[in-house]
Amino acid sequence: MLNPQERKKIKQLMQREIIPAIGCTEPVAVSLCVAQATETLGRKPKQIEVILSSNVLKNAMGVGIPGTGMIGLPIAVALGALIGKPEYGLEVLRDLQPADVERAKQYIQDKRIKIDVEKEIEDKLYIEVRCYAGNESSVAVIRGSHTQFSYVEKNGTVLLKNKTETAEEKEEDVQLTFRKVYEYAAESPIDELDFILEAARMNREASLQSQKQSYGHNVAKSLTGDRGKALFGENPHSRMISATAGACDARMDGALIPVMSNSGSGNQGVAATLPVLTYAEDAGCDEESLIRALILSNLSVIYIKQYLGRLSALCGCVVASAGSSCGITYLMGGNYRQVTFAIKNMIANITGMICDGAKPSCALKIASGTSTAMLSALMAIENRVVTSQEGIVNEDVDKTIQNLAIIGNQGMAETDRIVLQVMTHKG
Repeated sequence: MLNPQERKKIKQLMQREIIPAIGCTEPVAVSLCVAQATETLGRKPKQIEVILSSNVLKNAMGVGIPGTGMIGLPIAVALGALIGKPEYGLEVLRDLQPADVERAKQYIQDKRIKIDVEKEIEDKLYIEVRCYAGNESSVAVIRGSHTQFSYVEKNGTVLLKNKTETAEEKEEDVQLTFRKVYEYAAESPIDELDFILEAARMNREASLQSQKQSYGHNVAKSLTGDRGKALFGENPHSRMISATAGACDARMDGALIPVMSNSGSGNQGVAATLPVLTYAEDAGCDEESLIRALILSNLSVIYIKQYLGRLSALCGCVVASAGSSCGITYLMGGNYRQVTFAIKNMIANITGMICDGAKPSCALKIASGTSTAMLSALMAIENRVVTSQEGIVNEDVDKTIQNLAIIGNQGMAETDRIVLQVMTHKG
């Protein structure tokens, strides 16, 4: 049983990691860094230089920028300089108006923006912005986390310089294990957990908004159309997939819709909440069970990401869907042992799904992950589990999670490099 101090620390961790975001978090983090550098400069910059790690570039190349009808980094950089407010965090562009988009387009046409990739940067999440106007200059750096400024400078004077901690160092006071994740969700007083309902509400609203018009590849609408219903039916499984994919359709296409992110990713937040929410609604689960299942799902994601890191060669839906499978298993009446079965089944199944950047087709991967989450939960509740004699699964669930992280961080490092090379050298 966790003591009150441990529960307090875990709640604080969750509230740091589960925050609102408008748009894909990588280009939005670039906008945020530009907004901070502009504010530090004290005037609109005449020239902007942006230096990124490869992983940030990969996740910013093909995704829609909210409210613009455009994709990619130049518009995100221009808007960060023109209207971005750093105090808004990952909602930095929420005040966007149509006229601002036209101003930003002109800013781009005036060739004020230069974007470079620094392949030697060790941090997978690194954003450096340099702004110039007349004889004045400013620098802002985000590294390690999408909203974590590690360096700010104006005219050569250092205003902020922080040692960037790794995820493990940052959370060393919260020594999570999967058992603690489960106990926190299943045993904590319910009034300490109900903050998670806001994540469910916000992400459901994003899903509902996606039904009002066409977004991206319309993965959700393919499922809910006449042919989709004929092929997939109308049932908890299809509703779960369409609700989750719909929110991803909209946000990856640049809809000005906020979602509640998890561990720096809006899609992870969506995929960790909506499958659990839609299953609970279909099954008629009570609110307390829903809250505990949502906590279990989201905290599982945070725990896995502590090993895997913010950005990875693995698609984030691998982790988020693993979390939601745990939550669904809990709602099915699963005990701790069965919940560990769910996560082992997930890791045995979709580990290896590559991240080839943020883009509208992420909704397809979200759909696959959500479907797998339901299958893994079904197997778990029937006491069927991939054994330690098979693949990367270990008898110990924590070791299994660590194996996933080893694959993602070490085993797929070359894959990550080649994926970016392919993405940036298309004919």
